[in-house]
Amino acid sequence: MTDTADPGDVSVRDGSQRIPVIDGASPNEVRDPATREEIKRAAVWLGMASGLALVVLLIQPLLIILAGLVFAAMLDGGVRLLGRVLPIGRGWRLLIVCLLTVAFLTGTFYLTGVQVAEQVNQLRATLESQAVRVTSWATAHGLMPAADDFTGLAQQAMSSVGRLTSWVGTALGALTTLFMILVIGLFVAMDPRVYERGLQWMIPQAHREEFAVTLRRMGFTLRRLLAGRILGMVAEGILTWLALMMGGVPMALILGILTGLLAFIPNIGAFISGVLMVAVGFSAGFETGIWAIATYFIVQTFDGYVLIPLVAKKTVDMPPALTLGTQILASALFGILGLALADPITAMVKAALERRGERTAEDQDAAESTSNSAR
Repeated sequence: MTDTADPGDVSVRDGSQRIPVIDGASPNEVRDPATREEIKRAAVWLGMASGLALVVLLIQPLLIILAGLVFAAMLDGGVRLLGRVLPIGRGWRLLIVCLLTVAFLTGTFYLTGVQVAEQVNQLRATLESQAVRVTSWATAHGLMPAADDFTGLAQQAMSSVGRLTSWVGTALGALTTLFMILVIGLFVAMDPRVYERGLQWMIPQAHREEFAVTLRRMGFTLRRLLAGRILGMVAEGILTWLALMMGGVPMALILGILTGLLAFIPNIGAFISGVLMVAVGFSAGFETGIWAIATYFIVQTFDGYVLIPLVAKKTVDMPPALTLGTQILASALFGILGLALADPITAMVKAALERRGERTAEDQDAAESTSNSAR
């Protein structure tokens, strides 16, 4: 019997034999260009979705790395500033910046250690007494459980071994995170060019030049943002300390330090420091509490309407509503670390978008000039 082949089949010769080969597309082969284009688009969307899912799963390590880069930008800013007056190697300048930072912190805590420790204890006792007053008032008006019930619930919660273990684990995790941020920042600040080249190698060669420009813009914007933020923190802390000391508010030094530190997170940090300031002020008397309220509003008004606008002209111009909205979203999505990094993230994204807009305008101008020359 002779095998018959379909009319559309072809054959190839293998020695003296002919082997039939089926012609046409198989069921699992896509020859239609439109279908293949749709498959490519679907693959792109699937890859983006997978990338977003991977980012969500790894968001905490990514935030730690980003925080390390922010710390590296702070060190790099100090190194660049020191390089204007000391023409020595970058490694030596970085060493000087680190030593000056450690010396400043050590000297501050050494000179004011006893006073700060006493004021911290006073602040804790004051806040506890104020909390008891607020709780008693709320209980008297039926807004909270009775004091005995509340104390019993608190003691029961505090006696929980599992919760205590959780708190210890959280504290150790926070210290580990801080150590990793410091180490990453120090290594990046030692030789940032190595990491910049590594990022460029991950980009297609045709886009490396634009990526390098954008990366430099983002680094420059981040350094200016952090410089302005540190200047505002120092000014706000000193003004708060002096004003509270003039009004006789207890614990003026520790309140000034806390206000300066919390100023790193604008708006929300100011609210927290204001609550502490007013609580301590009213613990010393009605007039002292009024002075604390006045100090809070005066310092925050000066900081919001005089200092920040002046610094913003030299650093990064970000609208307050954008900053607050970013902080709310970052805190809800990523916790306290996301809240602290909300401003740097916004500033870097803003710098990248501005560079993108400049590049688009340059391309349009080049296209128009080419069209005009062709005419």
